[in-house]
Amino acid sequence: MISYTGSDGSDGSGAAAPWPAGLDVGALLAGGWRPTAFREFVLKVHGRCDLACDHCYVYEMADQSWRDRPTRMSPSVVAQTARRIAEHVRDHDLPSVKLILHGGEPLLAGAETLGRTVRDIRAAVRATAGPSPHGGERVVARVQTNALRLGERELQVFDRQLIRVGVSLDGTAEGHDRHRRHADGRGSHAQVRTALQRLTADRYRHLFTGLLCTVDVRNDPVATYEALLEFAPPAVDFLLPHGNWSAPPPGRTAGSPATPYGDWLAAVFDRWYGAPRRETKVRIFQDVMHLLLGGPSSSEAVGLSPVGVVVVETDGSIEQSDILKSAYPGAPATGMNVARDPFDSVLRSPFVAARQIGARALCATCARCPEKEICGGGHYAHRYHLRNGFRNPSVYCPDMLRLIRHIRSRLARDISRLADRGGGCARSLSPGSGGDAGGTRRRARRRGWAAATARHLVEPAHATRPGGAGGRADRRRSRHGGLGARRVRGTGRSPGTSSGRRPGGDLPPLGRGVGRARGQGAAPGDPSPGRGGRS
Repeated sequence: MISYTGSDGSDGSGAAAPWPAGLDVGALLAGGWRPTAFREFVLKVHGRCDLACDHCYVYEMADQSWRDRPTRMSPSVVAQTARRIAEHVRDHDLPSVKLILHGGEPLLAGAETLGRTVRDIRAAVRATAGPSPHGGERVVARVQTNALRLGERELQVFDRQLIRVGVSLDGTAEGHDRHRRHADGRGSHAQVRTALQRLTADRYRHLFTGLLCTVDVRNDPVATYEALLEFAPPAVDFLLPHGNWSAPPPGRTAGSPATPYGDWLAAVFDRWYGAPRRETKVRIFQDVMHLLLGGPSSSEAVGLSPVGVVVVETDGSIEQSDILKSAYPGAPATGMNVARDPFDSVLRSPFVAARQIGARALCATCARCPEKEICGGGHYAHRYHLRNGFRNPSVYCPDMLRLIRHIRSRLARDISRLADRGGGCARSLSPGSGGDAGGTRRRARRRGWAAATARHLVEPAHATRPGGAGGRADRRRSRHGGLGARRVRGTGRSPGTSSGRRPGGDLPPLGRGVGRARGQGAAPGDPSPGRGGRS
């Protein structure tokens, strides 16, 4: 393997750079691959923070480029970014895109500045790409904040400009204050709690998208989850601490078969899944469930769906996911800037292409794994090793397998029970749920469908299938033993989706109270930008 010492990906000896620096995008294009347009734009509107969180990938890990960048994004950079986003929306005929105001701490830029930024970008998109084909705005805006400065004035601006709000909270006061502290060591939980009470009051609750929580295995998993439920979040995103093979995360020894994070998340899953009613959406759990039932993922934490997020720094530099700052200095860099480069140029970078080509980006170990289409190799940043770049399994590999197999087991057990019953409670998970007179035939079909689904869940797809890596398995919708290709007759839905499902991409809970799950709607909200959460 190649030793890595330089931020440019080379070892200084003229040897080839670690993967994916040598990925031949031209050959991919010649072979028929086409990049997926960016649909989420993360703007680093402010480059500093008013907390000193010890797990922050921006300030506390390998990449320290924030020190050399402007403190805040200037009006000229905002204007250039607006023009580039508008071009991208027009050129790819995108009906909508997400705009994430980020930092640092974005509220340090001031609420009026944030409101003006969103207003200017929306105006540029309307002028260049036209109005939304569905009415409303093409640009859906959200701010991700630590909430210390989230007061009445800020909420008024966000309400006026239709900017939704996601908040970072690590559960209980003890767990939160262990990491999310002021520079002088004071905790921040009490301030965040006050801000959340303000945000979740009737006047502003419609702005609330959900909570981001970074996992600490020292904290009780169920107590952490229930502390988040105090604020009735529409959605929760649990984030694994960012680390890799060369800098393992807390509690993980690289190569160890132990599963501390998988055990922690499995405990939360059981509490969430077994609740008698839906309390919130938990993205990593629902993504795994969707993938197991043949659907796509919404996060780069799991699955093989192409990554469609791009970052603009305070100086206009265009970067990949800033979570890559946890790997090595310069890891997210593309060498491009909104002042001179369109986003389409970024799509043809080998570093971006590597995150859009599905199974072809996996290492040999992952390519052979029967869970590859569910796990997807794990989060890209967690695969890094200084010897060979990002073509490795996730440093969390045992934890990911533990969680996936735990969820698979719970789903298979419940669907098997539905197959045995063949009764009304199976209807939300089976085809042919109409009201015709063929009740016996319908029940038989339900039993057969549920039994086949249970068998599929118990026996994951083999890594080798027709077309090989980079063939059909790379498509956005996974196809496990034919299950993902099937649709529920008369609905256009994939198996496992309820006829009462509302928009939002979530599944009905299948644990206790399964008979009541049908028709329960998804609470709106997407707590984390892009395909990987940011705390």
